Formats: sequence, structure tokens, C-alpha cells
Amino acid sequence: MKKVLAFSFFLVVGLIFSQILPQTLSDSYGTFRIVVAYLLSIALSFIMINVGREFELNKKEWKSYSVDYMIAMGTAALPWLLVCIYFMTLIPWEYIGNWDVWKDNLLLSRFAAPTSAGILFSMLAAVGLKTSWVYKKIQTLAIFDDLDTILLMIPLQIMMIGLQWELHIVLIVVTLLLISGWKYLNQLRLPQSWYWMLLSAVFIAGMCEFIYRTSLFISEKGVHIEVLLPAFIFGMILKTNHNQTSTDRKAATAISYLFMLLVGLSMPLFFGVTSTNEINNSLMPDMSWGEIAFHVLIVSLLSNIGKMVPVFFFRDRKLSERLALSIGMFTRGEVGAGIIVVAIGYGVQGPMLTISVLTIVLNLLLTGFFIILVKKLALKSVNTQ
Repeated sequence: MKKVLAFSFFLVVGLIFSQILPQTLSDSYGTFRIVVAYLLSIALSFIMINVGREFELNKKEWKSYSVDYMIAMGTAALPWLLVCIYFMTLIPWEYIGNWDVWKDNLLLSRFAAPTSAGILFSMLAAVGLKTSWVYKKIQTLAIFDDLDTILLMIPLQIMMIGLQWELHIVLIVVTLLLISGWKYLNQLRLPQSWYWMLLSAVFIAGMCEFIYRTSLFISEKGVHIEVLLPAFIFGMILKTNHNQTSTDRKAATAISYLFMLLVGLSMPLFFGVTSTNEINNSLMPDMSWGEIAFHVLIVSLLSNIGKMVPVFFFRDRKLSERLALSIGMFTRGEVGAGIIVVAIGYGVQGPMLTISVLTIVLNLLLTGFFIILVKKLALKSVNTQ
């Protein structure tokens, strides 16, 4: 529980400083943002490598995972669509039919899709559920819905920048990465101490940045490859070493804290900012903190309702187990925050961004309560057998 509270604390601290530093640093703020952006890419890459390392399956029995993947896809898609539709109700009616507004909200609301496997697994294990059906099934679904979230970023990226020639290169790279990830799944034997993983994250983030900067010489927009997929695929092909030392775990936790702080620092000014598409200066009027708090509650409720998809499947299991499985999928963390960072990179701003970030904070604060419910429901199913 302390870890989850610390995540929220660092994110909120970053948010506060993101509103103070632009005026404090003045002319130096641009350089500060560049440094934060690169450190953020490294931290996100490190996190996604570890998420990829959790992706373990028997390729010979891949058909047995198809149902789980479809359920995970629904569990990722429904919260996303519910939140996106709700965001669209917050803008003035005359812009409902504007595709640019839909694009921004489809990308931003994707933060509600992933589950944040790292936080979830550690908390469920801590309450003694590691050998339960709920834990094992959540482990599969959470990894699949993180994977689905990453894969869907490709068509979302197409929507944001259009089918330019640069994007064809991105699609080729993505295809090669996916083929490599499947072909060499859990085969690469490399040291997996935290500093080796960090070094790998630095390399992946550096390569993505190098490709982007180099491509600017021949293209105005450049070839922008997000670190999410390359880092995840690298984690997939590693032969996972489950014997982590306490130092490895502490270092991974510290980098996750740093990531949440950097996410907060990356936020633009909350108020007095219009849509990035600049359709109209009055597209999104300022909201009071009371209005934002109300919308945060509604968005959190909608995103968690969307995560209840598993209740309608696995009918051979008790209802209490299916409820425990669904509630366990509520948690949001690093991957959801990473999606928000990607959205900011495409220029998404305004009150909906604020609502999204604070929704992540609220869900993190409620994670302990969710896990207690999961434990009670899981134990109830055992006691009634």
C-alpha cells in the first residue's frame, strides 16, 4: 500500500511543480522540458521492459490463449470508449462532429485501457493470492490488455499524423518488432540486474530519439517511434530471470517513482489553454476545481465499469471469483500514465488532460481498497467450495 501511495504522491508533486516551474525557470524552462522528456522516455522504457518480461506463454498452445486475449481486448476497449464518449459530452455541441476533437480524445482516453501489471501483481502477491486462480488469470489478462493498449497506439498514431511516408517506415519497424517478439519469445539470455535493464532502457530511448532527430534532416515531421513497443518486445524476448534481488526490486520501484514524478512535471499549464488543434479559442472553457473533481469521479467510475467485462465470461467459475478478477483489473499506473505522456507529445492539452491525470491519482489511492475487495471475494470462493 505504501508503494501505491508513493506513486500518487510523486505524481501530485510533479503536477504542482509543473504549474510553478514555467515562470520560475523562465527562459531555461525549454531546456528543462527537453531533459525531462528524455528521462521520461528512459523511465518508461525501463518499465515497459519489465512488463514485457512478464509476458510468458507456451507458443505451442497459443490457441488456448485466444479467448483470454479477446476478453482482455474487451476489458481494455470498453473503458477507453466509455471515457472517450464522456469527454466528448464535455465540449461545446458545435464541435461534436469535428474529427480533430475526436482524435485528441480517442488518444487521451486510452489511458483508461491498461491495468498496470507491475503494481497489481505485487499487491496481489502481498495479500497471499499468488497461488489462486484469480491471480493466475489476472496475470494473463493484465499482460494482454497492456499489449493491446500498446498495439492500438499504432492506428491511433496514424489518426494523429495521417498516412505520411514517415508512418510507412514506422509500420515496417513495428511489424518487424512484432515478428521478432513472437519468434524469439523468452529466448534471449542476458543479465537482468536492474542496472542492465536501465542500460537497455537508455539504449532503446536513445535509439528512438536518434532515429527521430536524424530523420528530421529529410522530413519536417520526422520518423517518431514511441518507446512503448520496442521496450516491451525487448522484455518479451528476454529469458526471464525470476530470481530478483531486493536491490533489483528497490531500484525498479525507485525508477517507477521517478517516472510518476516526471509524468507530473511534463504536464502543461492546466487552465487558460485551448485545444491543441486551435479550432477556436473558446473551445474548452476553464473549469473550476469542483467541476474537475466531479468529472474525475465520473471518469473513474466509467473506466472501472468498463473493466467489469470478465464478469460475463469464465462461467465455470463462481461469481465471487469473476468479480474478484474484474475488480483486480481496476488499477491504473505506469502504462496509463505513459499513454498520457504520448498524448501530450501530440499536443493534447486542456481540462480533459487534467481530469485524466487526476483520475489516475484517484485510482492509485483506491488500489488498496480494491485489493482488499479482491482478497475477500477470492477467499469467499475458496471457503464456499
